[in-house]
Amino acid sequence: MEHATFDTGHSAFDPAVVASSVAIVRTTRSSAQRAALAAVPRHNLYRKIHLGLRVCMSDALAAIGRIDTDDPADVAAITQQMSELIMLFRGHLEVEDAFIHPAIEARRPGATARIAHDHAEHVAAFAALVAGVQALRDAPSSQRDAAARALYRELAAFVADNLVHMAAEESDHNAVLWATYSDDELLAIEKAIIASIAPAKMFVYLRWIVPAIPPAERLAMMSAMRESAPAEAFDATLQMLMPHLADRDWAKLMAGLAAK
Repeated sequence: MEHATFDTGHSAFDPAVVASSVAIVRTTRSSAQRAALAAVPRHNLYRKIHLGLRVCMSDALAAIGRIDTDDPADVAAITQQMSELIMLFRGHLEVEDAFIHPAIEARRPGATARIAHDHAEHVAAFAALVAGVQALRDAPSSQRDAAARALYRELAAFVADNLVHMAAEESDHNAVLWATYSDDELLAIEKAIIASIAPAKMFVYLRWIVPAIPPAERLAMMSAMRESAPAEAFDATLQMLMPHLADRDWAKLMAGLAAK
């Protein structure tokens, strides 16, 4: 069976290549890595942020797919959403390069080489997405459909690459982190990461992370924030989150917070 290749204008996205990459991620894990992943859950530096970023990517891809290019408000909303996505992913890459990769390299030199190569490619992908967003924003009405389709293809390739990339981090990098760091040490790294993120950017990360995690984790996260953040910041975060949570999820969160 032939696989279609979609030209994004910057790189070719072949579904067969993506499928092969996923298979490699699954089959090249060592027995030690598989045992670590199956063991008693350890503190996972990647879990919450990757859950949020996956939803962010999926939501943006769906939004561009159904865009009404004749509606200026729709175009403006998509360009804003894409700018937010690029900001979050660029910030996440910078955090990994500044905190997680040095921690891994400190105790297992060379272990981040593969992912570091991915990061270099992602920087180029950010530039392509920025150009695609700008093209959609500036396109005359007669060319908006073509610009939207081009941006959709570019983002689809980015999503595919990042899903494979995240899977590799969650298996390979976590195996190293769990073998060489205690949970207390991992928590210390996480606290340093959180402290490095500007409040305005953290607000946007929370918009995607909190709705993406299970109710028990959501309650624990928001309870911890209530204890540590100023009351006005906590209240503003709740108000921001409310439209993005299903009614049942919102009710569970409110009941949980009231019970604490």
